[in-house]
Amino acid sequence: MSDTGLEIETPPAQAPELFSDAAAAVQRLEELYTEATQFLTEHFSLVAGGSKPKSRYRAFYPEIRITVRSHAATDSRLSFGHVSKPGVYSTTVTRPDLFRNYLTFQIQQLIENHDIKVEIGPSSTPLPVHFAVASDDSVTVPQEGVMDYPLRDVFDVPDLATTHDNIVNGIAMTYEDGSEPLAPFTAQRVDYSLARLAHYTATDADHFQNHVLFTNYQFYVAEFEAYAREQLADPSSGYTSFVSTGNVEITDAETPIDPVNKMPQMPTYHLKRADGSGVTLVNIGVGPSNAKTATDHIAVLRPHAWVMVGHCAGLRNSQRLGDFVLAHAYLREDHVLDADLPVWVPIPALAEIQTSLETAVAQVTQLEGYELKRIMRTGTVATIDNRNWELRDQSGPVQRLSQSRAIGLDMESATIAANGFRFRVPYGTLLCVSDKPLHGELKLPGMASDFYKSQVARHLLIGIRAMETLREMPIERIHSRKLRSFEETAFL
Repeated sequence: MSDTGLEIETPPAQAPELFSDAAAAVQRLEELYTEATQFLTEHFSLVAGGSKPKSRYRAFYPEIRITVRSHAATDSRLSFGHVSKPGVYSTTVTRPDLFRNYLTFQIQQLIENHDIKVEIGPSSTPLPVHFAVASDDSVTVPQEGVMDYPLRDVFDVPDLATTHDNIVNGIAMTYEDGSEPLAPFTAQRVDYSLARLAHYTATDADHFQNHVLFTNYQFYVAEFEAYAREQLADPSSGYTSFVSTGNVEITDAETPIDPVNKMPQMPTYHLKRADGSGVTLVNIGVGPSNAKTATDHIAVLRPHAWVMVGHCAGLRNSQRLGDFVLAHAYLREDHVLDADLPVWVPIPALAEIQTSLETAVAQVTQLEGYELKRIMRTGTVATIDNRNWELRDQSGPVQRLSQSRAIGLDMESATIAANGFRFRVPYGTLLCVSDKPLHGELKLPGMASDFYKSQVARHLLIGIRAMETLREMPIERIHSRKLRSFEETAFL
């Protein structure tokens, strides 16, 4: 009986099962998840709009559980796919259909590296009704107070007390049953972010690809669509479709896309491949808060890389509008991540991302070696949370910028890199100089030169080419040990 005095009804009890085949294990996860969501959706549809029912309805997320009994060493070259010591490890799972490839790969690594079977069964974590009905467009859960009785008396609702980033933030965490985390995010945390992504981007999580580009300039959207249409016109490109805001999906290069009446906060576009290895572009707008919001939620999709391709202020007199800035270090004055990742934590450049970006710049601009230095500098990028920092006493900020050897200043890049570091998502930054405030070249109408315009047109293409290079890298190379801490989850 629940604490509201109602008898609790649940789906028929299911005993855990052991699997030595990863695909079969994921299939079982899907069966359990479907059973749970159908149970909640059907009962919600029956009681919505009526009087308070005489029962409380509850279903549970499925879970993956393993027991490791040996200290036998695994392949230490890998940064994932194994646990460091004997024990019991578990994770709750949501949307196994969406994460099928990810789950199959991660489970297979455990089976092979530890020579064990994985246990699949219902967890003890209730599935909130809001998340259970999320994929059914015909059902909407109303706000609290609309129904004749409190919704939480009859169904489980999202609980922010259990929706947190303790695992990725490195806070020691053991579940109530004594098991340790197997994955970086719990099912509740993933479901929360899936709902937020749909709200902010106006595209379903199913469309997101493994390689994500962030920008702070709407011009790149038109360039991305143009590139996508070129790829769809080429049968050998490997790209299968293009998805625009509002989940409008086209497979033919000539298919028109109608303008959207109301744009979301972070318009998002997807150039898809059948295996999810395409490219997603997110226009996050301006500011570190937006950058954190976007990456907080996209992280649960476990992308293989994300890169910022936006505009910045050039801080050196030798730079020109349109020059590129490849970040190899970050000065963090964005403040939005201070509570999760202290500013004393170094955010290192990742060689795989750096070389991919530099190679892409050379390919697109047809410049190499010493000549490449004419249009691109590598150095520190500073990220600040005050868009009009120039209007205050400049002595403090300018001194810090000089001491850090900064060559570019923006409001998003360090946030995206820091959250990539925090979430173990490989990250990078390639910016385009749009103004030089310290040298009197402010971002004003009419100041863009032909060189600047041509560079902006090529900037996005460089980002895409870099992502295509990363796509060809073995997953164990791109997900290296550089982003892993002392105690890590087995899942990426």
